[in-house]
Amino acid sequence: MTPQNISLFCLLLLSVSVCESELQCKEGHSGPTHDSLKAVFDLQSFRPAVNLSNPTVTNISFTLYAVLGVNEKAQILTTFLWLRLYWFHEFLIWDPDQCDGVTKLSLPVKELWSPDIIVYEFVDDDVSQACPFVYVNHTGHIRWDRMLRLVSACNLKIFSFPFDVQNCSFTFGSYMHTIKDVRLSPALSFEEMSRNSRRYLEASGEWELVDILGETSILQFGVDEWDIITFWVVIKRRPVLYVVNLLIPSSFLMIIDILSFYLPPHSVDRASFKMTLILGYTVFLLIMNDLLPSTANGTPIIGIYFSVCLALMVISLLETVVITNVLHHNSMKYKEVPNWVRIVVLKHIARLICYRSPEVVEPPTKHEEDKPNNLNCISPSTVIQTENNVPVTHQSSLGGNYTSLPELQQICQYVGDLRSHLHSLQKESKLQEQWCHVGYVLDFLLFRIYLLLISCYAMVIICMWCIWISQD
Repeated sequence: MTPQNISLFCLLLLSVSVCESELQCKEGHSGPTHDSLKAVFDLQSFRPAVNLSNPTVTNISFTLYAVLGVNEKAQILTTFLWLRLYWFHEFLIWDPDQCDGVTKLSLPVKELWSPDIIVYEFVDDDVSQACPFVYVNHTGHIRWDRMLRLVSACNLKIFSFPFDVQNCSFTFGSYMHTIKDVRLSPALSFEEMSRNSRRYLEASGEWELVDILGETSILQFGVDEWDIITFWVVIKRRPVLYVVNLLIPSSFLMIIDILSFYLPPHSVDRASFKMTLILGYTVFLLIMNDLLPSTANGTPIIGIYFSVCLALMVISLLETVVITNVLHHNSMKYKEVPNWVRIVVLKHIARLICYRSPEVVEPPTKHEEDKPNNLNCISPSTVIQTENNVPVTHQSSLGGNYTSLPELQQICQYVGDLRSHLHSLQKESKLQEQWCHVGYVLDFLLFRIYLLLISCYAMVIICMWCIWISQD
């Protein structure tokens, strides 16, 4: 017989002797003896069951102590758990009456068999402090408390950010032992776990615990089956930080853009003001880009909100360009307002938007422009001179005496030119006044359309957030 077979035979005999009797206690000693515990420690590699056909039942419970972080881009949730495992060790049983009333003792976990319970969503090494001891009851029930820093994969849905609710699963199960060897069951009800977690949750940061749900099931892979427990941890984000730093400043900039329509377009460079506002909004988005989550699966609705707000600002700038062109470009060309524009814009659209404009002064007609000058100037043909070039007094038909001098003729010509220039300025002023009223009516119309777009957009965003939250 080889030495390996001899040692194996000795271990089997030792296990049989341990299984047939309880742990021994000596007089004057509190608890089981060292020799009897040493015999149990030597069986650390074997599952503690007298009949190996009977599975070892392991009870699991945990308390969510902290939510350390959520990485939306990597789809990772980092939590800190107080994990507690219970199982039955059939070799660790003693009589308290024979052991000086000792009912519980602590033993090193590395000397005992322990179930290989893992979290299937685990994606990183556990760097938490290990607990080297377990509590053993005289009935053979073992309790192992662990501090577990759990870095788990989670399907994070950020569409409704910052009003999102995440539902992440923790699946506990044995790595090697099938359902024939290890069975799992919750040590506490899921309601108690949720209540304890809400009571002890300390480092939650921007997240708060909503509920902890769970169920037991069987995982089948090929011909083997594993017993598993799945916990769903439902957490909700606290949106105050993002509302204060993102939504409120963006809303202020949008309100300023709306109020900029009240600037008079004919006397203030509204386009420059809107360009400065768009530049400020772009800088705001660049600064706040780190606060927005980013994933390859989709874009949060708040990102769409910012993009549409920027697009609305650009539309507002285009509206200002159109109105500026109507107010200045057409009037500088001395074009009269077409008759159809007067009917459609100044009559129907103005009545539709309840715009009350003063009476528009009609520009001078062609007949008025060609009306002769009423200045009583003497033409050169009426000048009468003597041979010595001495001016002669001429009696006009009106009964006045006029002396026809060259200087007087030049003055009359200057006055006529001045009258023509004043008439041209008056015509330009009347045309500008007409085009100003057309521009004001279009400005009021486009402003109300802009307000309607923003209001509908805001209502759609709010409804989508509410529907998404209610579904979760």
